[in-house]
Amino acid sequence: MASLPRILRWGPYESPQGWLRGLAIMLGGAMFLASAGAFGSNQLSLPVRFVYWLSLMLLGWMWGAFVSRAFFRRLQPRPRVWFRVIISSLVIAIPYSAVVAYAGHLTAGNTYPLSTIPRLVGSVIAVTLVMVTINVLVNRSLERVTIASAEPAKFLQRLPLKLRGAEIWAVEAQDHYLRLHTSKGQDLILMRLSDAITELEGIEGAQAHRSWWVARDAIADAERGDGRATLTLKDDSQVPVSRTYARLLRERGWI
Repeated sequence: MASLPRILRWGPYESPQGWLRGLAIMLGGAMFLASAGAFGSNQLSLPVRFVYWLSLMLLGWMWGAFVSRAFFRRLQPRPRVWFRVIISSLVIAIPYSAVVAYAGHLTAGNTYPLSTIPRLVGSVIAVTLVMVTINVLVNRSLERVTIASAEPAKFLQRLPLKLRGAEIWAVEAQDHYLRLHTSKGQDLILMRLSDAITELEGIEGAQAHRSWWVARDAIADAERGDGRATLTLKDDSQVPVSRTYARLLRERGWI
């Protein structure tokens, strides 16, 4: 699948697969809310409820993608991810509550006295929080990408003394250990790669193989051949790129 045109890269999804996953999650949310008859929509027939919620979720998804761009790509300094999830959910949901109320009035004749507004807003916030959380968990698990930020990566605190102050070029899983490739040499630490990638947030990089995470600035060369790609790092280490992650790296222009 081709890369997304630049005009579509304004949301939290920078690949076609990301957009498709977001749409699938949005569709699942619409089906659940329609089946539950949420927000007083149970007085409508099921087909009408589905169209109603699909329209609302589609608009909310587009608005949420725009807002999330600021919280998950541009916000500096970069706070903890779950803090960003909560704050972005509030920013998305509070103004969108007015859209939900207006849609409910037009479609089902619902009215919202002043005393019911806090409950409406709270419900929209709860739904938004669930949707944002699902999107973050899915995209973080399938696209093991770390984003550069002004805040130092937590993983830097784990560097052995002889590597303190070094640039992290790559992290390689070896049995229960991780081999650290840095500008000051190599060393081993006891840790899981998945946990390391989480703590590497703050350094631009990505998982290239089930056993490798590489920093973007550490890539000196990239070669393709026989349907596979290999990255050469600044320390001449050869990093295999598995099929699972090759498309992600191609879309980001790394290979």
